[in-house]
Amino acid sequence: MDSSGDALAQRLIAGDKDALADAFSEYRDRLWRMVRFRLDSRLMNRVDPDDILQESFMAAATRLDHFAKQNGEVSAFVWLRQIVAQTMIDVHRRHIGAQMRDANRDVSMHGQAYPQATSISLAAQLVGRMTSPSHVAMREELSTELEEAIQSMEPIDQEVLALRHFEELSNREVAEVLGIQQKAASIRYIRAIARLKDVLQKIPGFFDDHGDQIDPS
Repeated sequence: MDSSGDALAQRLIAGDKDALADAFSEYRDRLWRMVRFRLDSRLMNRVDPDDILQESFMAAATRLDHFAKQNGEVSAFVWLRQIVAQTMIDVHRRHIGAQMRDANRDVSMHGQAYPQATSISLAAQLVGRMTSPSHVAMREELSTELEEAIQSMEPIDQEVLALRHFEELSNREVAEVLGIQQKAASIRYIRAIARLKDVLQKIPGFFDDHGDQIDPS
């Protein structure tokens, strides 16, 4: 944990509500990116990510004691992300309905529920930069290949890929979110990339643009 994150965590543990506002300000862009990536496509024009973050902030204000009870097991950012994830699940259920929603979209890992990134959304994001007319046919073909490859992975490996590439979490944060050891998170990430490598290398410039994110550290 960096020094600013450590200072925020100590203030939150002390019950400083001003620290909560500071933490949300510090991590807002990262949390917004998570919401935008994981929001169900059916809600894109109905739900504002900023409203989800506001609801999450109010929920966090009532749970400061929960953060203190974790005794530093998770960082302030990961704790806030957990609250945003639960808020998103609640929003999905309110707007779409528990019966209408695919039961597999919300997954439980290590005692935490998450709005899962689907193979379709992961594939779409991976080929999203292929926007030139000459890449249209290739993009559709690669999307299908990627979906099939991603579907063959364990759900936790799909999550590792989503967390590292699209939410841009560090390996340590991925381990915190999923409740696994950093070494295990790194191994799963390397394995996920290896499973997709044959397809990803067909995407022009992918490894040039994402080489730093492939670093397992």
